[in-house]
Amino acid sequence: MPLHGARAAALLAWVNSTKVCADPLDDLSQLQDCGVFIRIINKIHRSEEGESVLEQPLPERISFIRGFLQKHCKHKSAAENLVSAQKLLEGEELALAKVAVLLLYHTSMSCKSPGDWNEFDYKTQVELASILKFVLDNEESLNENLETFLQRKAPLPSSSSSSEEHSPLLSLPQKREVRFLELQKIASSSGANKYVMLPGPPSSPMGDVMQTPQFQLRRLKKQLAVERENRDELEVELAENRKLITEKEAQITMMQQRIDRLALLNEKQAADQLEPKEMEELREKNESLMVRLHEALKQCQDLKTEKGQMDRKINQLSEENGDLSFKLREIASHLVQLQEALNELSEEHNAALAQSQEKQGQLESELRAALQEKKCSEEKIEILQGKISLLEDQLAKLGDCSTQEKGEVMGDILKLEELKQEVSNLAAKGAELQATVLRLEEEKQLRESALQSERGRFEEEKQQLGGLVANLQSSLSESHRARERLEQDLRAREAEA
Repeated sequence: MPLHGARAAALLAWVNSTKVCADPLDDLSQLQDCGVFIRIINKIHRSEEGESVLEQPLPERISFIRGFLQKHCKHKSAAENLVSAQKLLEGEELALAKVAVLLLYHTSMSCKSPGDWNEFDYKTQVELASILKFVLDNEESLNENLETFLQRKAPLPSSSSSSEEHSPLLSLPQKREVRFLELQKIASSSGANKYVMLPGPPSSPMGDVMQTPQFQLRRLKKQLAVERENRDELEVELAENRKLITEKEAQITMMQQRIDRLALLNEKQAADQLEPKEMEELREKNESLMVRLHEALKQCQDLKTEKGQMDRKINQLSEENGDLSFKLREIASHLVQLQEALNELSEEHNAALAQSQEKQGQLESELRAALQEKKCSEEKIEILQGKISLLEDQLAKLGDCSTQEKGEVMGDILKLEELKQEVSNLAAKGAELQATVLRLEEEKQLRESALQSERGRFEEEKQQLGGLVANLQSSLSESHRARERLEQDLRAREAEA
């Protein structure tokens, strides 16, 4: 069965985004020599560990890649069963896609931040987010489900957690929050995690997945596991150093015994009145052994000092790991509380927004009606004023006419008075309409100000959640730097020894 086209294209776009190859790839089959995978692994760990492997034949490259995946998979045997060396040798695209999926997952867990994914178009991000969410939900059953996921467009019938029909990734542009019950599932590492988002404008799908408490907690747990593994390695190195100190002390004891024997021999030979030349040779040997003894004593003292420092650093690192574990549990609890409060705030915000928009629509409708009525009144006033001016001109011309004509003009005068009264009434009504317009505009501005204030408060509450996660990430980074310094000290001392 062929690969799902959109997912294969998304994986290829991610591989090209790593910029480890000179020219962009346009087909997964171009990954057959596995050189790109090795360069991606080097980039993840910021090392050149695999550079020498690139010069070796394909079987050795595949062995290196599978070894890396085995080491970093949740279960050590997962990579061996999931990725077949024979299929990689044959260049099967499904096997190459599996390796790309696992490297995408470990890269996002290790060093990718949400902003780094904005270089992809929205469609590609949706597919990458779908892949990442699938691995998160199916870590325990990748061997059974990953092939079907990569080959079929339809959702897997046997796993509701990996179903695209129910996947939250398909509704990322419309949803933005996590429900309380789902956070409890995250805390218990359940594989059926789902989350519901609030309405909002389209954003970064990969960023949304990586900002979820599910992903953040999984990343923190992974980092803590790495810290514990590094601590165990340091303890092994410390045990080796202790063994080295013991061996050095044994060598010093043996040298001291040799010196004692030489001293006795020296005394015996002095008593036997040996020749000066033989005495000189013995004296030189004795001095040489004394120099070596002092050097060994100094080295032993340095190793003891180093051992004490290592013990203190190991204890400090253990305490830091314990503190971080406690902080992880505390942050998980706090995240649940914050998420519940944020959901309530979002509901209030949405209700207030809908009410404000409805009220604003009414105000704008009333404002338009008032402005139209005002415009009509002004037009009537202009027409009536024109009639008044015309009648006044006619009355002025007929001022000297006969009595009968003046009687006829009186009718026009009455007619004129009525027009003036109507103009006065319309003017008063126009003033009322002007006051209404001003009131409606003021009320509209107040509504807009209140809405803007509500949005600001909502965003401020929302940023507190991200700040909490950032603080924990900072603590983990400090612990990681301390571990690196300890490793460097150990390597330096081991090289000197």
